[in-house]
Amino acid sequence: MQQPFDNISYSLSAHTPSQLPPDTGAEVAFAGRSNAGKSSAINAITGRKGLARTSKTPGRTQAINFFAVDPDRRLVDLPGYGYAKVSHAVKRRWEQTLSHYLQTRQSLRGLVLIMDIRHPLTAMDRDLLQWCRDAGLPVHILLTKADKLSRGGANATLLKVRHSLAGLHPAASVQHFSSPKHHGIEEARRVVGEWLGDARA
Repeated sequence: MQQPFDNISYSLSAHTPSQLPPDTGAEVAFAGRSNAGKSSAINAITGRKGLARTSKTPGRTQAINFFAVDPDRRLVDLPGYGYAKVSHAVKRRWEQTLSHYLQTRQSLRGLVLIMDIRHPLTAMDRDLLQWCRDAGLPVHILLTKADKLSRGGANATLLKVRHSLAGLHPAASVQHFSSPKHHGIEEARRVVGEWLGDARA
């Protein structure tokens, strides 16, 4: 049986709003602080190890990268935020492109927000959650690197984040996630698949 992401492939990278692909069909975007494990999460969810480029150097994703699931559906890797070792001009350009994408993209069905479970709910995470709440955009949070904490510690952080969401984005959902341990992949895949309109995911 064909899996939902069997045919996914890199489509294009947009450095400016004018380079975005046609705003049709459905897409799900992935966002998060640099070095939170966003690229690894995309690769784990799609089952394609080298799809999104991972790096030990935070801030590598400097464009909006699009991956085609099929002609009408896409996954979108947004630039990581919060990394200090880039110029102010580059940071500003990222912010402007990201803001334009989130505010204007009609095909965007939901946002997967990546947070390192050891450092959740940064100021930018909170701002993004509140913006998505006000825009009515669904959010699903992956608390990545859950294997770095004990089970008790991971569960305590999960509960703390859920409690905080009441004042940030009450409709947002959250889960543990670990790419190397293959933990939480099916749950995340189900959410993404539902947003894209494919229950098989």
